[in-house]
Amino acid sequence: MKRRAGLAVALVLMGCDGETSSPGVGSPHSAFDGDVAFLSDHTEIIVLSDASSAQRVAVAPAWQGRVMTSTAGGPSGASYGWVNRPAIRRGIKPEDQREGLDRHIHVFGGEDRFWIGPEGGQFSWYFEPGAEFTFENWLVPAFIDTAPWEVARRSSAAVTFTHTATLENWSGRTFAIAVEREVRLLDKPALSAALSFDLPADVSFVAFESLNRLSNAGAEPWTTETGLPSVWILGMLIHGDETTVAIPYRKLEGEADEPIVKDDYFGKVPGDRLIVDEDDAQIYFTADGKYRSKIGIGPKRSLGAAGSWDALRGVLTIVQYNAPPEIEPYVNSQWALQDDPYRGDAINSYNDGPIEGGQLGPFYELETSSPALALGPGASYEHIHRTIHFEGERDALDAISRHVLGVSLGRIERRGGLEHQDK
Repeated sequence: MKRRAGLAVALVLMGCDGETSSPGVGSPHSAFDGDVAFLSDHTEIIVLSDASSAQRVAVAPAWQGRVMTSTAGGPSGASYGWVNRPAIRRGIKPEDQREGLDRHIHVFGGEDRFWIGPEGGQFSWYFEPGAEFTFENWLVPAFIDTAPWEVARRSSAAVTFTHTATLENWSGRTFAIAVEREVRLLDKPALSAALSFDLPADVSFVAFESLNRLSNAGAEPWTTETGLPSVWILGMLIHGDETTVAIPYRKLEGEADEPIVKDDYFGKVPGDRLIVDEDDAQIYFTADGKYRSKIGIGPKRSLGAAGSWDALRGVLTIVQYNAPPEIEPYVNSQWALQDDPYRGDAINSYNDGPIEGGQLGPFYELETSSPALALGPGASYEHIHRTIHFEGERDALDAISRHVLGVSLGRIERRGGLEHQDK
Protein backbone atom coordinates (compact mmCIF):
# COMPACT_ATOMS: atom_id res chain seq x y z
CA MET A 1 0.00 0.00 0.00
CA LYS A 2 1.27 3.45 -0.86
CA ARG A 3 2.34 5.47 2.16
CA ARG A 4 2.70 9.22 2.44
CA ALA A 5 4.86 11.80 4.14
CA GLY A 6 3.71 13.35 7.38
CA LEU A 7 2.39 12.49 10.76
CA ALA A 8 -1.14 11.32 10.21
CA VAL A 9 -0.66 8.08 8.30
CA ALA A 10 0.41 6.44 11.53
CA LEU A 11 -1.95 8.23 13.83
CA VAL A 12 -5.41 7.51 12.58
CA LEU A 13 -4.79 3.78 12.30
CA MET A 14 -4.69 3.37 16.06
CA GLY A 15 -7.62 5.38 17.46
CA CYS A 16 -7.64 7.46 20.61
CA ASP A 17 -9.66 5.82 23.46
CA GLY A 18 -12.96 7.49 22.65
CA GLU A 19 -12.55 10.89 24.31
CA THR A 20 -11.99 13.09 21.29
CA SER A 21 -15.57 14.37 20.98
CA SER A 22 -15.93 15.70 24.51
CA PRO A 23 -15.42 19.39 25.37
CA GLY A 24 -11.81 20.31 26.01
CA VAL A 25 -10.33 17.63 23.76
CA GLY A 26 -9.44 19.76 20.79
CA SER A 27 -12.95 21.18 21.00
CA PRO A 28 -14.15 24.65 19.93
CA HIS A 29 -15.37 25.03 23.53
CA SER A 30 -11.90 24.86 25.09
CA ALA A 31 -10.66 27.89 27.00
CA PHE A 32 -6.96 28.67 27.33
CA ASP A 33 -6.90 28.55 31.14
CA GLY A 34 -8.66 25.16 31.10
CA ASP A 35 -6.12 23.70 28.72
CA VAL A 36 -3.21 25.15 30.71
CA ALA A 37 -4.63 23.76 33.96
CA PHE A 38 -4.98 20.32 32.42
CA LEU A 39 -1.51 20.39 30.87
CA SER A 40 0.06 21.61 34.12
CA ASP A 41 -1.29 18.53 35.91
CA HIS A 42 0.91 16.40 33.64
CA THR A 43 3.99 18.46 32.75
CA GLU A 44 5.66 21.82 33.30
CA ILE A 45 4.07 24.57 31.20
CA ILE A 46 5.69 27.94 30.52
CA VAL A 47 3.13 30.64 29.66
CA LEU A 48 4.48 33.49 27.56
CA SER A 49 2.65 36.80 27.79
CA ASP A 50 2.81 40.35 26.48
CA ALA A 51 2.04 43.18 28.90
CA SER A 52 0.56 45.30 26.10
CA SER A 53 -2.03 42.74 24.97
CA ALA A 54 -4.10 39.71 26.01
CA GLN A 55 -2.10 37.21 23.98
CA ARG A 56 -0.78 34.10 25.72
CA VAL A 57 1.23 31.07 24.54
CA ALA A 58 1.67 27.77 26.45
CA VAL A 59 4.99 25.95 25.89
CA ALA A 60 6.04 22.48 27.15
CA PRO A 61 9.80 22.03 27.80
CA ALA A 62 9.56 18.27 28.36
CA TRP A 63 7.89 17.88 24.96
CA GLN A 64 10.72 19.42 22.92
CA GLY A 65 9.67 22.99 23.64
CA ARG A 66 6.50 22.66 21.60
CA VAL A 67 3.78 25.29 21.67
CA MET A 68 0.77 23.40 22.97
CA THR A 69 -1.81 26.15 22.51
CA SER A 70 -2.33 29.91 22.46
CA THR A 71 -5.02 32.56 22.83
CA ALA A 72 -5.73 36.12 21.80
CA GLY A 73 -8.14 36.67 24.70
CA GLY A 74 -6.20 36.23 27.92
CA PRO A 75 -6.66 33.33 30.36
CA SER A 76 -10.36 32.88 29.60
CA GLY A 77 -9.97 33.32 25.84
CA ALA A 78 -10.46 30.65 23.20
CA SER A 79 -7.71 28.04 22.97
CA TYR A 80 -6.43 27.55 19.41
CA GLY A 81 -4.11 24.53 19.61
CA TRP A 82 -5.29 20.92 19.49
CA VAL A 83 -4.54 19.18 22.82
CA ASN A 84 -4.77 15.37 22.89
CA ARG A 85 -5.91 14.80 26.46
CA PRO A 86 -6.19 10.98 26.30
CA ALA A 87 -2.58 10.63 25.11
CA ILE A 88 -1.37 13.12 27.71
CA ARG A 89 -3.16 11.19 30.48
CA ARG A 90 -1.45 7.98 29.33
CA GLY A 91 1.91 9.72 29.55
CA ILE A 92 5.27 8.23 28.57
CA LYS A 93 5.82 4.67 29.73
CA PRO A 94 9.11 2.72 29.74
CA GLU A 95 10.00 1.32 26.32
CA ASP A 96 9.09 -2.27 27.21
CA GLN A 97 5.62 -1.23 28.47
CA ARG A 98 4.46 0.73 25.46
CA GLU A 99 1.70 -0.61 23.26
CA GLY A 100 -0.49 0.51 20.40
CA LEU A 101 0.20 3.94 18.98
CA ASP A 102 2.42 4.90 21.93
CA ARG A 103 4.97 2.35 20.74
CA HIS A 104 5.53 4.50 17.65
CA ILE A 105 4.86 8.06 18.80
CA HIS A 106 3.40 10.09 21.67
CA VAL A 107 0.83 12.34 20.04
CA PHE A 108 0.31 15.05 22.65
CA GLY A 109 -0.81 17.66 20.11
CA GLY A 110 0.50 21.21 19.91
CA GLU A 111 0.31 23.97 17.32
CA ASP A 112 4.07 24.33 16.74
CA ARG A 113 6.30 21.35 17.26
CA PHE A 114 9.77 20.54 15.96
CA TRP A 115 10.31 17.56 13.69
CA ILE A 116 13.05 16.58 11.31
CA GLY A 117 12.69 15.49 7.70
CA PRO A 118 12.61 13.35 5.69
CA GLU A 119 10.08 10.91 7.10
CA GLY A 120 10.38 8.25 4.40
CA GLY A 121 12.82 7.18 1.71
CA GLN A 122 16.43 6.09 1.74
CA PHE A 123 17.44 9.01 3.98
CA SER A 124 14.57 8.67 6.48
CA TRP A 125 15.08 9.10 10.23
CA TYR A 126 11.92 7.15 11.12
CA PHE A 127 12.90 3.66 9.93
CA GLU A 128 15.84 1.52 11.00
CA PRO A 129 18.45 0.84 8.31
CA GLY A 130 17.05 -1.36 5.58
CA ALA A 131 13.58 -1.69 7.18
CA GLU A 132 10.48 -1.94 5.01
CA PHE A 133 8.48 1.29 4.86
CA THR A 134 5.45 0.06 6.78
CA PHE A 135 3.61 1.45 9.77
CA GLU A 136 4.81 -1.47 11.91
CA ASN A 137 8.41 -0.31 11.37
CA TRP A 138 7.74 3.43 11.73
CA LEU A 139 9.32 4.90 14.89
CA VAL A 140 9.63 8.58 15.76
CA PRO A 141 13.13 9.38 17.06
CA ALA A 142 13.22 9.93 20.81
CA PHE A 143 14.76 13.38 20.51
CA ILE A 144 11.52 14.71 18.94
CA ASP A 145 9.15 12.45 20.87
CA THR A 146 10.14 11.63 24.46
CA ALA A 147 13.34 13.57 25.21
CA PRO A 148 12.96 16.75 27.29
CA TRP A 149 14.84 19.76 25.96
CA GLU A 150 16.86 22.04 28.20
CA VAL A 151 15.68 25.58 28.92
CA ALA A 152 18.66 27.79 28.06
CA ARG A 153 17.10 31.26 28.42
CA ARG A 154 13.75 32.58 29.48
CA SER A 155 11.87 35.88 29.74
CA SER A 156 8.21 36.82 30.03
CA ALA A 157 7.73 36.79 26.26
CA ALA A 158 10.34 34.28 25.03
CA VAL A 159 11.99 30.99 25.93
CA THR A 160 14.94 29.20 24.31
CA PHE A 161 15.62 25.46 24.33
CA THR A 162 18.68 23.42 23.34
CA HIS A 163 19.21 19.76 22.54
CA THR A 164 21.78 17.51 20.89
CA ALA A 165 21.28 14.09 19.34
CA THR A 166 23.01 11.45 17.25
CA LEU A 167 20.78 10.01 14.53
CA GLU A 168 21.14 7.21 12.01
CA ASN A 169 19.22 7.32 8.76
CA TRP A 170 17.74 4.43 6.75
CA SER A 171 20.96 4.20 4.72
CA GLY A 172 23.01 3.67 7.88
CA ARG A 173 24.68 7.09 7.96
CA THR A 174 25.19 8.72 11.36
CA PHE A 175 24.63 12.43 12.00
CA ALA A 176 25.47 14.54 15.05
CA ILE A 177 22.81 17.24 15.33
CA ALA A 178 22.44 20.24 17.63
CA VAL A 179 19.23 22.27 17.89
CA GLU A 180 18.54 25.66 19.42
CA ARG A 181 14.86 26.60 19.42
CA GLU A 182 13.43 29.92 20.56
CA VAL A 183 9.70 30.51 20.94
CA ARG A 184 8.76 34.17 21.22
CA LEU A 185 5.72 36.41 21.17
CA LEU A 186 5.38 39.29 18.72
CA ASP A 187 3.88 42.55 19.92
CA LYS A 188 1.74 44.68 17.62
CA PRO A 189 4.59 46.74 16.07
CA ALA A 190 6.62 43.58 15.39
CA LEU A 191 3.60 41.82 13.91
CA SER A 192 2.74 44.79 11.69
CA ALA A 193 6.32 44.76 10.42
CA ALA A 194 6.21 41.01 9.79
CA LEU A 195 3.01 41.37 7.78
CA SER A 196 3.98 44.69 6.14
CA PHE A 197 0.54 45.87 7.17
CA ASP A 198 -0.82 48.30 9.74
CA LEU A 199 -3.18 46.20 11.85
CA PRO A 200 -6.70 47.56 12.33
CA ALA A 201 -7.58 48.63 15.86
CA ASP A 202 -10.64 46.38 16.06
CA VAL A 203 -8.87 43.01 15.96
CA SER A 204 -7.37 40.90 18.72
CA PHE A 205 -4.49 38.57 17.97
CA VAL A 206 -1.90 36.19 19.25
CA ALA A 207 1.31 36.04 17.24
CA PHE A 208 4.31 33.85 17.98
CA GLU A 209 7.19 32.40 16.06
CA SER A 210 9.67 29.60 16.58
CA LEU A 211 13.26 30.16 15.49
CA ASN A 212 14.69 26.70 14.90
CA ARG A 213 18.45 26.58 14.38
CA LEU A 214 19.79 23.18 13.32
CA SER A 215 23.57 22.67 13.32
CA ASN A 216 26.01 20.04 12.11
CA ALA A 217 27.69 19.03 15.37
CA GLY A 218 29.87 16.39 13.73
CA ALA A 219 33.24 16.35 12.00
CA GLU A 220 32.03 15.50 8.48
CA PRO A 221 30.00 17.56 6.01
CA TRP A 222 26.44 16.55 5.17
CA THR A 223 26.05 15.71 1.48
CA THR A 224 23.27 14.74 -0.89
CA GLU A 225 24.89 11.33 -1.32
CA THR A 226 24.67 10.48 2.40
CA GLY A 227 21.33 12.18 3.02
CA LEU A 228 20.34 15.61 4.31
CA PRO A 229 18.08 16.63 7.19
CA SER A 230 15.53 19.43 7.19
CA VAL A 231 13.67 21.36 9.87
CA TRP A 232 9.98 20.47 9.78
CA ILE A 233 7.47 22.41 11.90
CA LEU A 234 3.95 21.03 12.29
CA GLY A 235 0.95 22.73 13.87
CA MET A 236 -2.13 20.82 15.04
CA LEU A 237 -5.17 23.11 15.06
CA ILE A 238 -8.85 22.80 15.89
CA HIS A 239 -10.98 21.77 12.92
CA GLY A 240 -14.44 23.10 12.06
CA ASP A 241 -17.38 22.31 9.79
CA GLU A 242 -16.77 25.61 8.01
CA THR A 243 -12.98 25.80 8.28
CA THR A 244 -11.05 26.15 5.02
CA VAL A 245 -7.31 26.29 4.40
CA ALA A 246 -6.30 28.92 1.81
CA ILE A 247 -2.84 28.84 0.25
CA PRO A 248 -1.75 31.34 -2.42
CA TYR A 249 0.70 30.00 -4.97
CA ARG A 250 3.10 31.30 -7.58
CA LYS A 251 2.16 30.96 -11.23
CA LEU A 252 4.99 29.51 -13.31
CA GLU A 253 5.51 30.02 -17.01
CA GLY A 254 7.00 27.22 -19.08
CA GLU A 255 7.14 24.64 -16.27
CA ALA A 256 4.26 22.33 -17.07
CA ASP A 257 5.90 19.48 -15.12
CA GLU A 258 5.77 21.46 -11.84
CA PRO A 259 2.43 20.55 -10.22
CA ILE A 260 0.44 23.26 -8.48
CA VAL A 261 -0.34 20.98 -5.54
CA LYS A 262 0.55 17.42 -4.56
CA ASP A 263 -2.77 15.81 -3.72
CA ASP A 264 -2.24 12.03 -3.73
CA TYR A 265 -0.75 11.25 -0.32
CA PHE A 266 -3.76 9.07 0.58
CA GLY A 267 -5.15 8.77 -2.89
CA LYS A 268 -6.37 11.78 -4.80
CA VAL A 269 -8.27 14.36 -2.71
CA PRO A 270 -11.92 14.61 -3.89
CA GLY A 271 -12.76 17.65 -5.98
CA ASP A 272 -15.23 19.02 -3.42
CA ARG A 273 -12.45 19.11 -0.80
CA LEU A 274 -9.61 20.58 -2.82
CA ILE A 275 -10.21 23.43 -5.27
CA VAL A 276 -7.44 25.05 -7.29
CA ASP A 277 -8.49 28.47 -8.60
CA GLU A 278 -6.00 29.10 -11.40
CA ASP A 279 -7.42 32.56 -12.14
CA ASP A 280 -6.64 33.84 -8.65
CA ALA A 281 -3.74 31.39 -7.98
CA GLN A 282 -5.34 30.06 -4.80
CA ILE A 283 -5.66 26.61 -3.28
CA TYR A 284 -8.66 25.85 -1.04
CA PHE A 285 -8.62 22.75 1.17
CA THR A 286 -11.35 21.58 3.55
CA ALA A 287 -10.26 21.37 7.22
CA ASP A 288 -13.32 19.80 8.86
CA GLY A 289 -11.66 16.75 10.46
CA LYS A 290 -13.97 14.41 8.55
CA TYR A 291 -11.84 13.08 5.70
CA ARG A 292 -8.21 12.02 5.95
CA SER A 293 -6.27 13.90 3.31
CA LYS A 294 -3.07 15.87 2.80
CA ILE A 295 -1.68 18.32 0.28
CA GLY A 296 1.78 19.72 -0.42
CA ILE A 297 3.15 22.79 -2.20
CA GLY A 298 6.68 22.72 -3.58
CA PRO A 299 9.24 25.51 -3.12
CA LYS A 300 8.81 26.82 -6.67
CA ARG A 301 5.11 27.42 -6.02
CA SER A 302 5.30 28.57 -2.41
CA LEU A 303 4.86 32.25 -1.55
CA GLY A 304 5.93 31.67 2.06
CA ALA A 305 2.47 31.80 3.62
CA ALA A 306 -0.67 29.76 4.20
CA GLY A 307 -3.81 30.41 6.21
CA SER A 308 -7.22 29.23 7.25
CA TRP A 309 -10.61 30.79 7.97
CA ASP A 310 -12.93 29.31 10.59
CA ALA A 311 -16.21 30.91 9.57
CA LEU A 312 -18.13 29.49 12.55
CA ARG A 313 -15.77 30.80 15.23
CA GLY A 314 -14.60 33.86 13.29
CA VAL A 315 -10.89 32.96 13.57
CA LEU A 316 -8.42 33.84 10.82
CA THR A 317 -5.12 31.95 11.09
CA ILE A 318 -1.94 32.85 9.20
CA VAL A 319 1.27 30.80 9.01
CA GLN A 320 4.47 32.19 7.51
CA TYR A 321 8.02 30.91 7.15
CA ASN A 322 11.33 32.34 5.97
CA ALA A 323 11.34 31.01 2.41
CA PRO A 324 14.85 31.09 0.90
CA PRO A 325 15.37 33.78 -1.76
CA GLU A 326 16.57 31.15 -4.23
CA ILE A 327 14.85 27.85 -5.05
CA GLU A 328 16.61 25.05 -3.19
CA PRO A 329 16.08 21.27 -2.92
CA TYR A 330 13.61 20.02 -0.31
CA VAL A 331 13.58 16.53 1.16
CA ASN A 332 11.06 13.99 -0.13
CA SER A 333 9.22 12.20 2.69
CA GLN A 334 7.36 9.57 0.64
CA TRP A 335 7.37 6.15 2.33
CA ALA A 336 9.32 4.43 -0.46
CA LEU A 337 12.74 4.34 -2.06
CA GLN A 338 12.84 7.44 -4.21
CA ASP A 339 14.19 8.31 -7.62
CA ASP A 340 14.39 11.96 -6.56
CA PRO A 341 14.87 12.28 -2.78
CA TYR A 342 15.21 16.07 -3.00
CA ARG A 343 11.93 17.00 -4.65
CA GLY A 344 9.72 17.60 -1.65
CA ASP A 345 7.27 20.12 -0.20
CA ALA A 346 7.81 23.50 1.48
CA ILE A 347 4.24 23.81 2.81
CA ASN A 348 1.81 21.05 3.79
CA SER A 349 -1.70 20.88 5.15
CA TYR A 350 -3.36 17.78 6.61
CA ASN A 351 -7.02 17.16 7.41
CA ASP A 352 -7.72 14.34 9.87
CA GLY A 353 -10.53 11.86 9.36
CA PRO A 354 -11.81 8.40 10.28
CA ILE A 355 -10.03 5.32 8.97
CA GLU A 356 -10.39 1.62 9.74
CA GLY A 357 -12.78 2.25 12.62
CA GLY A 358 -10.66 4.80 14.52
CA GLN A 359 -9.58 8.40 14.49
CA LEU A 360 -6.92 10.29 16.38
CA GLY A 361 -8.46 13.73 16.25
CA PRO A 362 -10.24 15.40 14.71
CA PHE A 363 -7.86 18.25 13.92
CA TYR A 364 -6.07 19.79 10.94
CA GLU A 365 -2.47 20.83 10.38
CA LEU A 366 -0.50 23.65 8.79
CA GLU A 367 3.17 22.71 8.27
CA THR A 368 6.32 24.31 6.88
CA SER A 369 9.80 22.97 6.18
CA SER A 370 13.31 24.24 5.60
CA PRO A 371 15.33 23.24 2.54
CA ALA A 372 17.49 20.13 2.64
CA LEU A 373 20.48 21.18 4.74
CA ALA A 374 23.90 20.48 3.23
CA LEU A 375 25.89 21.81 6.20
CA GLY A 376 29.58 21.59 6.91
CA PRO A 377 30.94 20.93 10.44
CA GLY A 378 29.81 23.69 12.77
CA ALA A 379 27.50 25.27 10.20
CA SER A 380 23.83 25.92 10.93
CA TYR A 381 20.54 26.98 9.36
CA GLU A 382 17.61 28.76 11.02
CA HIS A 383 14.04 28.00 9.97
CA ILE A 384 11.44 30.47 11.24
CA HIS A 385 7.81 29.39 11.52
CA ARG A 386 5.29 32.09 12.48
CA THR A 387 1.70 31.46 13.65
CA ILE A 388 -0.91 34.21 14.02
CA HIS A 389 -4.57 33.94 15.05
CA PHE A 390 -6.91 36.91 14.57
CA GLU A 391 -10.41 37.60 15.88
CA GLY A 392 -12.49 40.76 15.49
CA GLU A 393 -14.71 42.69 13.11
CA ARG A 394 -15.22 40.90 9.83
CA ASP A 395 -14.20 43.87 7.69
CA ALA A 396 -10.89 44.11 9.56
CA LEU A 397 -10.23 40.38 9.24
CA ASP A 398 -11.15 40.55 5.56
CA ALA A 399 -8.56 43.30 5.02
CA ILE A 400 -5.87 41.14 6.64
CA SER A 401 -6.82 38.10 4.56
CA ARG A 402 -6.75 40.11 1.33
CA HIS A 403 -3.34 41.56 2.17
CA VAL A 404 -1.58 38.40 3.36
CA LEU A 405 -3.36 35.62 1.45
CA GLY A 406 -4.59 37.65 -1.50
CA VAL A 407 -8.20 36.54 -1.10
CA SER A 408 -11.34 37.77 0.67
CA LEU A 409 -13.08 35.88 3.45
CA GLY A 410 -16.21 35.63 1.34
CA ARG A 411 -14.29 33.95 -1.43
CA ILE A 412 -12.70 31.50 1.00
CA GLU A 413 -16.16 30.67 2.32
CA ARG A 414 -17.30 29.95 -1.23
CA ARG A 415 -14.04 28.01 -1.69
CA GLY A 416 -13.22 29.88 -4.86
CA GLY A 417 -16.32 28.94 -6.76
CA LEU A 418 -17.29 30.59 -10.02
CA GLU A 419 -18.27 33.98 -8.64
CA HIS A 420 -15.81 36.84 -8.85
CA GLN A 421 -17.79 39.82 -7.62
CA ASP A 422 -16.13 39.63 -4.17
CA LYS A 423 -12.57 39.87 -5.51
